[in-house]
Amino acid sequence: MPQPIIHVIAAARPNFMKVAPLLHALKADGSFDARLVHTGQHYDANMSDAFFSDLGMPEPHHHLGVGSGSHAEQTGRVMIAYEAVALAERPAFTIVVGDVNSTAAVAMVCAKLLIPVVHLEAGLRSFDRTMPEEINRLVTDVLADVLWTPSPDGDENLHNEGIPAARIERVGNIMIDSYELMRAKIEADDTVARMGLAPRGYGVVTLHRPANVDEREPLSLLVRQLVRVADTLPLVFPVHPRTLKSLRAHQLYVELAEHPRIRLIEPVGYVPFMNLVSNARLVITDSGGVQEETTYLDIPCLTVRPNTERPVTVTEGTNRLVPPAELVDHATRAASGDWPHGRKPDLWDGRTAQRCVESLKRRMASAGPDASGTGSRGNAGGVGQSAPGPAGPAPATAAAVPAAVTPASLPEPAAGPAPVRASPLVSRAAGPARQAMQMVGESTSVTADTSVTSKTSAAQA
Repeated sequence: MPQPIIHVIAAARPNFMKVAPLLHALKADGSFDARLVHTGQHYDANMSDAFFSDLGMPEPHHHLGVGSGSHAEQTGRVMIAYEAVALAERPAFTIVVGDVNSTAAVAMVCAKLLIPVVHLEAGLRSFDRTMPEEINRLVTDVLADVLWTPSPDGDENLHNEGIPAARIERVGNIMIDSYELMRAKIEADDTVARMGLAPRGYGVVTLHRPANVDEREPLSLLVRQLVRVADTLPLVFPVHPRTLKSLRAHQLYVELAEHPRIRLIEPVGYVPFMNLVSNARLVITDSGGVQEETTYLDIPCLTVRPNTERPVTVTEGTNRLVPPAELVDHATRAASGDWPHGRKPDLWDGRTAQRCVESLKRRMASAGPDASGTGSRGNAGGVGQSAPGPAGPAPATAAAVPAAVTPASLPEPAAGPAPVRASPLVSRAAGPARQAMQMVGESTSVTADTSVTSKTSAAQA
């Protein structure tokens, strides 16, 4: 009997880091015919090819080559291209990750073809619908048949939106699997030494969100703040193609490039990037993934956004939301050591990929002998049905992370929390996920329906 086909979708830098440990775990288990589908949404070699090499990922079985374009253009091209692949192969499951355009596009294709779709990193919410990523999250989660969440706030958000509890399974943070998988290479990498940087003697900057980089006014403010931070702390800035284009268009590039303590470099692969981050004094970012990595590494993270879809990095970690106009003050504090330490959230332990594999095996087993045939919602292990779903993993401590993650060494997941009754779709309840999304200092928590001003410093929480 042929192995069930699993399509794993990758599109952009954060996706590559998430699918790599999952692909390795699926291959090691041997129960599935896992096929990588690269949509080509990141078309820059430094933003894509380098990550494949660093993470030991196989060549894609399918490369859709959608390239650049508007949100609508990218989404449409992915839907057209992936539909042909899905019709030809009829996977038993299609796994999408994160919140990029390709994620929502593939979820829509699968929903219409009745192919069960699994969302890895489900349930994250910024409650800010001006962010394209938030729209992608909402679309994907309402269509997904299985929702793998990284943290309790993800479970809460999905329950509040009326997602049946049987579809929700907390598996942990796959980004940490990538770090542990590559830890030895990251620690042995010589990027910091080659750049002449002193460990803990510099900061790392990553900026690419449209709200920060597309228009001249917010970008100019950030440039001025970075220049002032660099007067006292050297900065390394791997410049995203979108940001580079905007810096040049608004004639702001030279101001950064001519500062003697700011190093503007091209985007780099996962290993050299994490070598830079893991040795940094602090990180200034608007990236979601970097918030998680710095929390895991106990490195101060200054997120120049009014909200975060990863509130656990604020409530339990080292991440704080910083207004751009206050960046210098908070960077000074962080550089001097006046910054809170965090803890590793539960299930951020390097074992998420194996929990995902076990989840798929349970669902395939419950579907019976026909499950290895063509993909269909009707035979996907209870997917989309009202029957009770499989138990999720119980919280685990993150202290016992192995130096090198090997799927064979990972334990079976234990039973998880009892299902929570779903409340009406688009609930207005303000739970911990919303309460955590507050700016440092006198700040605003931005949600989909309310603004709450707080004079309590999140950094002192």
